[in-house]
Amino acid sequence: MSSRQLSRSLGLRLVIVVVIGNIIGSGVYKKVAPMAAELHSSGWVLICWILAGIISLFGSLCNAEVAGILADTGGEYAYYKKIYNRFFAFMFGWSLFTIIQTAAISALAYVFAQSLNNIVHLPAILPALASFNLFETFYPFADLNVKLAAILLIILLTWINARGIKAGAGVSTAILILVFGGILTIISFGLASEHSQLSRIAMPTDNNTAVSASAVFTAMLAAFWGYQGWAAIGYIGGEIKNAKRNIPRGITIGVLTIIALYLLVNTTYLSLLSVDQLQAIYNSGNQIAAVEAVRSFWGSNGALFISILIMLTTLGCTNATILASCRPYYAMAKEGLFFRSVAELNRRNAPGVSLVYQGTWACLLVLSGTFDQLTDMIIFAVFIYYGATTLGVFILRRKMPDAVRPYKVWGYPVVPAIVILFCIALVFNTVFSRPREAAIGLVLMLTGVPFYYLFKSRNKQTDISLQVPGMQDSSAHNH
Repeated sequence: MSSRQLSRSLGLRLVIVVVIGNIIGSGVYKKVAPMAAELHSSGWVLICWILAGIISLFGSLCNAEVAGILADTGGEYAYYKKIYNRFFAFMFGWSLFTIIQTAAISALAYVFAQSLNNIVHLPAILPALASFNLFETFYPFADLNVKLAAILLIILLTWINARGIKAGAGVSTAILILVFGGILTIISFGLASEHSQLSRIAMPTDNNTAVSASAVFTAMLAAFWGYQGWAAIGYIGGEIKNAKRNIPRGITIGVLTIIALYLLVNTTYLSLLSVDQLQAIYNSGNQIAAVEAVRSFWGSNGALFISILIMLTTLGCTNATILASCRPYYAMAKEGLFFRSVAELNRRNAPGVSLVYQGTWACLLVLSGTFDQLTDMIIFAVFIYYGATTLGVFILRRKMPDAVRPYKVWGYPVVPAIVILFCIALVFNTVFSRPREAAIGLVLMLTGVPFYYLFKSRNKQTDISLQVPGMQDSSAHNH
C-alpha cells in the first residue's frame, strides 16, 4: 500500500470557500418554482427559505461542536466510529457513495448541462429512444444530449481534482468570486427595476386554501437542496490546518453568508414573478425560475447572462463536491471497509482511485433520473444522518465530558433537540409525500449491509493469512 499521506494545506479562507462552494449550486436558481407550486403563496415560500436556513444553521452549529472534538478526514464517517460503531459509520460512508454525494454531483452537472444547452443548443442524440424506460421511473435516453454533456463535465472535473486539493480549491475560489458578483448584480438590478413589486410577496394562497404542515415540509425539501453541502468540509478534515478550530469557524461563517444571500435573491425572484408564473415555470419542466426572472427586466440578454451565471455556479459547486466527497471513501478503504485500491494516493497526494470510483457512479446516476428526483432522494437520505450527527452532541457530552471543545453549540440542549425532532419529521413526511424517491434512496442505502460483511470478512481472512506461518509467502507467490 502507498506510504503517501494527505497534507494539511488549507487555511480558514479556503475552508470558507469549500463550505460555500459546496452549498451554492443549482438550488438558488431552480427551487423557488417547485416551492411556489407546492405552497401557492409567495410569503410562505420566503418563510420556508428562512426556516430551512435556521434549521441548516442549527444543524451546522451542532456539526461544528462534533467536528471540533473529532475532526479528521472522512467527516461524519470518522465521527460515527467514535459516537456509534464501525457498522453505522460504514453505512454512512456507503450512503454517501451510493446516493448523497454522487447524486449531488450528478444533479449539479445535469443543471450545468441544461444551461449549456440553453445557450448553444446541443444537437439531439438518439431521440427515438427517449421514451425507453425501466419501471416507468428511469428514462436513460431522455435528453441524452444534456446527460452526455453532464457526464463529460464530471470526467473533466474528476481529472482536475486528481491533480491535488489545492488545484481543486483554486478553481472553486475563482468561480465563487464570479458567482457572488453575478448574484449580487441580479439582486441590485432586479430589485431596482420597474418590474419589481415587493407587494407581490404576500401570505394568502392563490387557490384560497390553507397551507398544510405537510406542504411546508415538502416545500422545504426543495429549500434544503439549496442549503445542502455545508457538512462536506468535514470530509477533508485531514487536509485542513488547525482543523478543530477552522472547521467550526468556516462552517458558521459559510452558512450565515449563504442564508443572507438566499433571502435577498429569492426576495428578488418573488418580486419579479407571480406565484402563477412560478407554477407555470415548474410545470413546463424545462424552464429555470432565475432565467425567467432576469428575462423580465433584461430581456434575452438577461437570459443569456443568467444562463452563463448558472453554468459557472453549478461548475463551481460540482467541482467543490467532487473535491470533498472522495475523501470518506479513501478513509474507509484505509481501514479495509471499501475497495482496497481506493486507499491509494496518486503522485500528487490526491485519492485518484477514489475519484475514479466516485466519478463512474455519478455518471451512471446522471442517466438514471431527473434533477428533482435526484435531489429529493438526497435530502431524504442526508437528513437521517444530520439527525445522527446532532444526536452525537448529546452522546459526546456524556461519553467525553472533559474533552477540549474549541466550539460548544449555542442554545444547548434546545437547539440540538430542535434539529433532531425536525430531521425525524422531515424523513417521515418524505416517505408519505415522495414515496418513490424515499424508497429508491432507502434501497440504495441498504445495499451497504452485504458489502459491510463482505469487507469485514475479507479483513478477517487477511489477518489470518498474516498470522498463519507460510500462508503469507504462498499468497505472495500465487500473485
